[in-house]
Amino acid sequence: MRSIKRIAITTGGGDAPGLNAVIRSIVLSAHNRGWECVGIRDGYNGLLKPQDFPQGGLMPLDLSVVRGITHLGGTILGTTNKGNPLRFPVQNERGEWVEVDVCQDVADAIHAQEIDALIAIGGDGSMEIAHALCRKGVQVVGVPKTIDNDLVGTVITFGFDTAVSFATECLDRLHATAEAHRRIMVVEVMGRYAGWIALNAGVSATADAILIPEIPYDIGKVAAKVEERAARGGAFSIIMVAEGAKPIGGSATILEKTVGHAERLGGVGHKVGAELAQLTGKDTRVVVLGHLLRGGTPTSFDRLLSLRFGAAAARALESGQDGVMVALDPPVVRYVPLDQATRRTKTVPLDCDTILTARDLGISFGD
Repeated sequence: MRSIKRIAITTGGGDAPGLNAVIRSIVLSAHNRGWECVGIRDGYNGLLKPQDFPQGGLMPLDLSVVRGITHLGGTILGTTNKGNPLRFPVQNERGEWVEVDVCQDVADAIHAQEIDALIAIGGDGSMEIAHALCRKGVQVVGVPKTIDNDLVGTVITFGFDTAVSFATECLDRLHATAEAHRRIMVVEVMGRYAGWIALNAGVSATADAILIPEIPYDIGKVAAKVEERAARGGAFSIIMVAEGAKPIGGSATILEKTVGHAERLGGVGHKVGAELAQLTGKDTRVVVLGHLLRGGTPTSFDRLLSLRFGAAAARALESGQDGVMVALDPPVVRYVPLDQATRRTKTVPLDCDTILTARDLGISFGD
């Protein structure tokens, strides 16, 4: 077991409700063990590009800094999805932007700062980076964060419950205006290549159709569902669409793909809305919830899960754990190897109870 005196925290990728709660939990747990704690600003950019931060690339974290932040959205450390050390954007001698692996530079900077261990908070990309740093001699513990809930090894990630709760509330509100105007209301939500948010919020808010990446859709069958409702007196329809949804034989709709940046999905909601308007002749509106799902106050479930994860990460370091991710396995928090947590994306199983429930309720998946 290595002796720990100084640890670092990093938050990478998209932000999620509960990040500040995790940071506070780690800092308090570290303080109670006599450890110094620092935060790396904007993912790993605080180490790779410290000149970009007038206040310094590392942020000292003591009890006064984390006081009163449990309920706050965002992250006091900042975050980015444009500085992945495994695919860091640099210009070559011809002025072209290319991606290079700078994980060794990150590991060297961590050691130069006399940091004994790292707690990496993030999604699948952040866990992949953490695994790479572990292989380069950095003691690392990962904490799973993503509103998409697409990390294997943990039953749920913090941020997901808040995103689903907000999306459900939005659909509740849209029911009223859709019914008043006899419209089709298409609602697009985040989730990347997993349909967890769309599925859970769509079923909870009684959507009429839910389109998710795991089940390619036939827009004709979605239109048939709308016409079926109209024939039974349903003058409006609510269609929930995950940003990674794709038609049968088609692919996900990509907004942007550039060197060094995570692929941006989006636009499928407008595509579905336009096609339904043409097929049914009904007045159609599209609402993209987008980053609204990321912001705001975390639910009590996400706050508690974040605090549990942060404390569990500190316990893992104290016991000499390395190259692991904390994970919820109710009723306990356990540890799974990072290589298992990064092996694949956790998508929605087609035989899961929520999909079976949706089908029993008459909700269409466009298949």
